[in-house]
Amino acid sequence: MKTTIEGKIIVLGNNIDTDQIYPGRYLELTDPVEIGKHCLEGVDKNIGKNFPKGGIVVAGTNYGCGSSREHAVITMLHMGASAVIADSFARIFYRNAVNLSLVPVICKGISQHVKDGDDLKIDLDKGVVKDLTTGEEFKSEKITGQPLKILDAGGIKPYMRHKLGVD
Repeated sequence: MKTTIEGKIIVLGNNIDTDQIYPGRYLELTDPVEIGKHCLEGVDKNIGKNFPKGGIVVAGTNYGCGSSREHAVITMLHMGASAVIADSFARIFYRNAVNLSLVPVICKGISQHVKDGDDLKIDLDKGVVKDLTTGEEFKSEKITGQPLKILDAGGIKPYMRHKLGVD
């Protein structure tokens, strides 16, 4: 896993639930490109279609609340998101993100200080998010322990394959 991530951002509000991230009516889709086009359609139907590859989603509190479906993370990956930064996450979404290798960064208050189109740089080692547009820096929680090991491996499946010696 890269220790720094840079990208253009979109900023969302609080309590973005999994049905807003990936509406249930699209669960039957299997084509990754089509899946990505519908990401965040419950917030704005154009986000998934116009999201910059490698971009970063910034949100307020309780991001990913609602159902436990992994599709919310899968669609973000297929949309091209490299990370999601939020004031806080629903625990199941956070864990699904780690397991599927979408970097989830907790950075309290950031959603109130950045705006759509800003360029951010996340330094995972230092626990710092820098707004490259304004120069402002924010302290984030470091990802450590088991979640870091899983992200470093590229997700839970590669991690377990390695751990079990079935690479």
